[in-house]
Amino acid sequence: MTMNLLKQIAGSRLPVSFHRTEDIDQVRVLRAAGLVVALVPSPSDPLALSGAAAAAQVLAVTQKGREELAKFDYPDSRPPRWRNRSPRFTARLRSLAGGSSQSAGARHLPQ
Repeated sequence: MTMNLLKQIAGSRLPVSFHRTEDIDQVRVLRAAGLVVALVPSPSDPLALSGAAAAAQVLAVTQKGREELAKFDYPDSRPPRWRNRSPRFTARLRSLAGGSSQSAGARHLPQ
């Protein structure tokens, strides 16, 4: 169940917050194992280690967490698509600008 939550976290846009007690407990387990960087509140009754916590917030998946996901063939061990966004027009303009400046430079060279 905890690995399912780790998969869910890895596929989400970070930071992500959890409010259910079960989810907060699983985030605590993931953090204790060193798989995520998370802010987990202490229980409302620290002596009894019980009581409702407000929310847990996961800030990042660690390298160890990514390695664990790779063991389970989590989506081909690649990050979500939204992280790979790059403006296509920038690369296209650079190639066009590079090609025109090269040919213009070649025309002005003395022979």
